[in-house]
Amino acid sequence: MKFSIYQESKLGTRQVNQDRMGFSYSRDCLMMVVADGMGGHANGEIAAQITLQAIAGMFQQRARPVIKDTAKFLEDAINAAHKEIHRFRAVNQLPEAPRTTVVVCVVQDGCAHWAHAGDSRLYLMREGEVLIRTKDHTKVQRLVDEGYISQEQAYLHPERNKVMNCLGSPMEPRVEIGKVEALHKGDVLLLCTDGLWAAIHDQELARAFMNNQVTESLPDVLEHAVQRSGRSADNATGIAMMWEGKEEVEARSHRRSTHSTKRMPNGAFTTTIRAPRFADFEDSIPLSEEDIENAIDEINDALNRSKNAMNNKE
Repeated sequence: MKFSIYQESKLGTRQVNQDRMGFSYSRDCLMMVVADGMGGHANGEIAAQITLQAIAGMFQQRARPVIKDTAKFLEDAINAAHKEIHRFRAVNQLPEAPRTTVVVCVVQDGCAHWAHAGDSRLYLMREGEVLIRTKDHTKVQRLVDEGYISQEQAYLHPERNKVMNCLGSPMEPRVEIGKVEALHKGDVLLLCTDGLWAAIHDQELARAFMNNQVTESLPDVLEHAVQRSGRSADNATGIAMMWEGKEEVEARSHRRSTHSTKRMPNGAFTTTIRAPRFADFEDSIPLSEEDIENAIDEINDALNRSKNAMNNKE
């Protein structure tokens, strides 16, 4: 596989950044995930990080060398993350589980496979147009679907952030599996939180990535999203990947941002999801508030190391 990829989280005006993102890939398979911890519930950032860890762990178990049943993997991985969040709640005797949205995408054999729960989105953009966009699991999206309001009105609706499907709730999440889509050279996949898409509409987003490298386009889009949102700016987070094709033949790229997996050993993985496993969930000793704060600090340190490594690579 050959692709360019970049991830970043831009701080808004919130006191805590509950967004998490990461990717992992082998020689034949790439997985990207974005999770947005829900601010109306405590420890949303931990729910988001547990989600990344659980999904990345299952990915490395099953992508050998490719995932046999991607739809089953996506559903299993998201449900496993949901269960791990509830195990965290039980072990630490919390009154309720933290909650998060999630969107996951797997690329293998030149095709993209994805699933989501909540309002974190996936976009597939081709030649300056939005080809595919996931549909939010929100009250406002339901109003749009039923014809009560337009899509433009939805962006300004006072309840636009009311999510009706997530991980960590008392009910199991409804995992919406997207259709399989063959990728063309130059296609861009974007996974992002609502802090990005709420401020940048579809066509503007597609134009921003047209004929530009993801390492240039994504930082600009995130900066514009935060600035445009002003004093109420949410954190804006995204992963953007430009597909450069399968590698039947050896080919050199002059782009330093291009990742080629052709020479990766079979069974090896590269990942940006480096945060420590701060709870194994087998230990019967609950974490204290100080333990939880230390875990969050370690998570943020790991994310900063990941961002610095990405910047140094560029």
